[in-house]
Amino acid sequence: MRNSFRGSLIGGAAGLLAAVAGTAAALPIPEVPAAPPGFIGTAAVAQPITSVPPVPQHPYLATNGRSGIHDDGWMSNTNSAPGPLGHDIQVVSAVIGGECGSITFDRAGRIVTTCIGPNPGLYLLDPVSLNVLGRTALPGDPGAFLKPGAFGNFTGGAYFYLDDQDRAVIAARDGHIRVFAENSGGDGFTAVSDFDLTGLLRPGETFNSALPDSNGLLWFVTRTDGLVGTLDLNTGATQVIRLGEGADGEIENSFAVGTDGDVYIATNRELLRFDAGPDGTPSITWRTTYANSGQRKPGQVDDGTGTTPTILPGGYVAITDNADPMNVVVYRTAPDAAQRQVCAVPVFAAGASDTENSLISAGNSLVVENNYGYTGPEAALLGKTTTPGFARIDIDTDGCHQVWSNTTEAAPTVVPKLSLATGLIYTYTKGTEPGDPWYLTALDFRTGATVWKQLTGTGPGFNNNYAGIALGPDGTAYLGVLPGLIAMRDGQ
Repeated sequence: MRNSFRGSLIGGAAGLLAAVAGTAAALPIPEVPAAPPGFIGTAAVAQPITSVPPVPQHPYLATNGRSGIHDDGWMSNTNSAPGPLGHDIQVVSAVIGGECGSITFDRAGRIVTTCIGPNPGLYLLDPVSLNVLGRTALPGDPGAFLKPGAFGNFTGGAYFYLDDQDRAVIAARDGHIRVFAENSGGDGFTAVSDFDLTGLLRPGETFNSALPDSNGLLWFVTRTDGLVGTLDLNTGATQVIRLGEGADGEIENSFAVGTDGDVYIATNRELLRFDAGPDGTPSITWRTTYANSGQRKPGQVDDGTGTTPTILPGGYVAITDNADPMNVVVYRTAPDAAQRQVCAVPVFAAGASDTENSLISAGNSLVVENNYGYTGPEAALLGKTTTPGFARIDIDTDGCHQVWSNTTEAAPTVVPKLSLATGLIYTYTKGTEPGDPWYLTALDFRTGATVWKQLTGTGPGFNNNYAGIALGPDGTAYLGVLPGLIAMRDGQ
């Protein structure tokens, strides 16, 4: 089932891409014939959240909300831009030829995204029509998506960032880190820097993510064997250390960067704070082991935390652990903290609790979703979906507590986003009605209640498979799906 489904899905997407070869016009994603509810709930009235301090603007990243899959250097998944309120929402879909999982926006409001598939590429897209304005090929492995674990592999450019000069920085599958500048005509990209780091890598080892710290030093990690390194983008000088082999060193997700050169990286067993030494060598400032059941639960791509670390104001950083049930765990970031852990709050039910997506942070609040049950696209076929669950955890003066829990909405794999302008959490849920419908879903940040749900499409072509929602400058919500991208905006 798994390999035959994967092959047919990729083959279908490749055929659709071939059909639009030679034109920039977007081809809509095909749907399964069905008639599920188109809209559920009531359109919202914006209730801005004004009590949350803004995430500091990183000096080497594009404007907060526009720089990467998690919105900013703190990986907050919180945006000051508005999102849809639920007024006659219009859905536009486009076959791009791969899943556009990380979405950023340049100063002109155009979409800059990497679309990962058999033929990965860096794309410049029109934000209204989703038409392709320009494309640059990225190194890929045409057979990678037929291998076990393919749909949980985030290497090869799925994580990238847009810098403060509108340049895309990509740690590619071939062991190179490249910097791409936009062409002056807005029709694509040109590589302005190419750093060959293959000499640092072991056979088969690939980069997972790269980000600059607050001093401009580029940090990078590999998925396996715990390679953590730095690259001086001006001189090309590199420094690396290794954290361990196998599960002890596996780094499945991206990492967070603070405002004082601090870098937070989670392996399958630990959370670590790094700071650069005088020559740029990664130096471990502190490390802590988190609770781990030892299980790779259905919904996880490995047997560790599923979260990129998330920084909060007040000197905190948070992840989820891999206990059963899972905990939201908050730590103090200070190098000399007398007690590192602030709290560990269990969320969801024992035997049905995990996540493979980063937390939302807003002030002293954290929001987590449950991904238990997602083993790949086939887990959302033929009326199936995953275990429901969202929860909000707040940090107190003496610990943490759960504010609310939503046990009705099932979001198989999305990176949800909070809009401070509307007070809504935007997530992506899967229904069990005939046709396998997918919905853009809005939750009330203050109460956790479902406000409304908008049908985006039916069938496997609308599965987002770990892609993150992005809120555009004009209030449009965007999301990568297996064949490409969808845009969802209020009607006029």
